[in-house]
Amino acid sequence: MMTYYVCRCFFSNNIFLKQYNLHVTYKDEEQFKHDYLQILRKRGCNTEEKIREACREIQKEISRRRHLGEESLKRRNVISSHYTPVHPEIYHLKEEYLASEFLALVQACKANKSASLEEIFDRIKVEKAERVYTFPIFTEEFCRLFVEELSHFEDSDCPKGRPNTMNKYGVLLNELGFDEDFLTPLREHYIAAITSLMYPDWGGAFLDSHKAFVVKYKLGQDTDLNYHYDNAEITLNVSLGKTFTGGELYFGDMFRPRETSNQNARFTEISHVPSIALLHRGQHRHGASPITSGERYNLIIWMRSSAVRNACCPMCFEEPDLVPTVGFGDGFTKQTETVDVCTV
Repeated sequence: MMTYYVCRCFFSNNIFLKQYNLHVTYKDEEQFKHDYLQILRKRGCNTEEKIREACREIQKEISRRRHLGEESLKRRNVISSHYTPVHPEIYHLKEEYLASEFLALVQACKANKSASLEEIFDRIKVEKAERVYTFPIFTEEFCRLFVEELSHFEDSDCPKGRPNTMNKYGVLLNELGFDEDFLTPLREHYIAAITSLMYPDWGGAFLDSHKAFVVKYKLGQDTDLNYHYDNAEITLNVSLGKTFTGGELYFGDMFRPRETSNQNARFTEISHVPSIALLHRGQHRHGASPITSGERYNLIIWMRSSAVRNACCPMCFEEPDLVPTVGFGDGFTKQTETVDVCTV
């Protein structure tokens, strides 16, 4: 079995301070104040107590990350022992859960690896944002069952981990038991056929791990998502429901290391439609506007290619300094064959 790792920068870089809408790097308090004090003061962090509170929040997040693998494994063991699914059949991928249009798209991709892409583009919607594509993926019935399962788990007394630093409400699907028999075959046997043609320059043919989670948006909880990029080569984002208004995705420019954000970047909005998947490059910066009513559940799959990230960590843009972890980690391996996309 392959051993996966995280880069050491995971314990210092890209820490999100939601109150100040700021991603920071934290190596020590002196460095943090030197790099961010001026901008923090402009954003309302203008007293010594507020600065100390920001540092405590960062240190708490760093501690969470250091123990992430072992704590996730503990939660998974508890859930496996104590949680009774309401729809156990959906934990195993079946083609009847997949939209007929998606199955036809996958078949066309498998048949056209070296041929023209014209037939592919007849079966996939090319959005106005560059290299962003949408297509049906699941049946409406599967989405309904999936959301019912997630709601049932949320109502249980089982321990729950949050998806990431930006989303406080949702479910880590590996802990719930969806990885082995649902998500891994979905990535390997279906999605990879599409990404190998759409993103050959981003490791689309060599996606060997993933992080999958469901995020939930609801008034009084998380309602939006700040502008960011993903720790992934390619991201799949599927709207599952329920009923909601607002919450459009918006895409701007690509993240590039050591460059300031393009203040003149044009934003393209794309509406979420239940059962429809949206595919984009992980470093394509994006966000989600606030929902204005209802609840929204989205399945997010960060797909990683060790052949790409082994050469260059997508978070610190250096050769990764590997730290062993549990599970897929952040998708790094000790393989020597790599694909360099740091300059793409």
